[in-house]
Amino acid sequence: MILAGDVGGTKANFALFSREGKRLAPLWVKSFSSQAFLNLESLLAELPLDPKKIACACFGVPGPVICGVAKGCNLAWAADAAGLRRALGIPSVYVINDLEAMAYGIAELTADQFLVLNEGQDRGAATAALLAAGTGLGEALLYWDGMRHVAIPCEGGQADFAPRNALEFQLLEYLREKFGHASWERVLSGPGLCNIYSFLRDGGYGEESAWVREQMRERDPASVIAEAGLGKDCALCARALELFVSLYGAEAGNLALRAVAVGGIFIGGGIAAKMASKLAGGGFLEAFLAKGRMAPMLSKVAVRVILEEKTPMLGAARFACQQEGSVLAQAVHAAGG
Repeated sequence: MILAGDVGGTKANFALFSREGKRLAPLWVKSFSSQAFLNLESLLAELPLDPKKIACACFGVPGPVICGVAKGCNLAWAADAAGLRRALGIPSVYVINDLEAMAYGIAELTADQFLVLNEGQDRGAATAALLAAGTGLGEALLYWDGMRHVAIPCEGGQADFAPRNALEFQLLEYLREKFGHASWERVLSGPGLCNIYSFLRDGGYGEESAWVREQMRERDPASVIAEAGLGKDCALCARALELFVSLYGAEAGNLALRAVAVGGIFIGGGIAAKMASKLAGGGFLEAFLAKGRMAPMLSKVAVRVILEEKTPMLGAARFACQQEGSVLAQAVHAAGG
């Protein structure tokens, strides 16, 4: 069996998988609040685990992972593969970037687990890319090595936010005054949606309704803004959501160009799944294609929203299986098999 985890800045999901033929089957799935624990070890202690029955484990975590150690900016504690191996008593433990895990999970999905935003051309044997807005903004590449896609994590979400018009230049200045450095994550994430809303409100682009203000005191502000915007119950929320979706499409197009991702662009994360209908409304794709001379190339790139919440855990389990298979193959080769 394989233990897999998707550890985010807000929520941590875990699953125990068995391999049934070529597919991974979850035996159980557990969810926790990441902020309720001091470290990953204390969180894992809550799981019903029998280490003797688990061959390997893999955890996707936010931020760069260097030599098996991760310390992300949206998570208060570090994750250390060697320390987790000792704490769990499991022979093999891997720590990888959360978008790297999600990228590997794509191969485990079926057609009905995607929403197609742009049909594009079928170029499976080519570089693809993935971005996902959640507590932060993650990005990853999927390089085709001739046999399969290999995930390459990156920290593109921390790159400089690039405004496209006068309103967004004002947004950039607003973010720079508030945070110093204005990254894409400051606009494309749950907190990023709140930043856009605050900018429009403070800049006089809409009036905040009393009931939205009250709801934001009691609930997650980003969820309130998204729900009110989707339902068109608040003009200011609706405008914030329109700008968020347009910026999402713009950065997806940027990523497609940087990677020449003609194998497809995938949009992941809980925010995209919850507002999939809004992403399909036209503003996202319009911004995605608005790249001047490169628009014809981008028009042929397939763009899909990932609807399956377990994708990062599936990917973590898939990565662990691949690593264990590689280690076994090397051992057989070394033994002259």
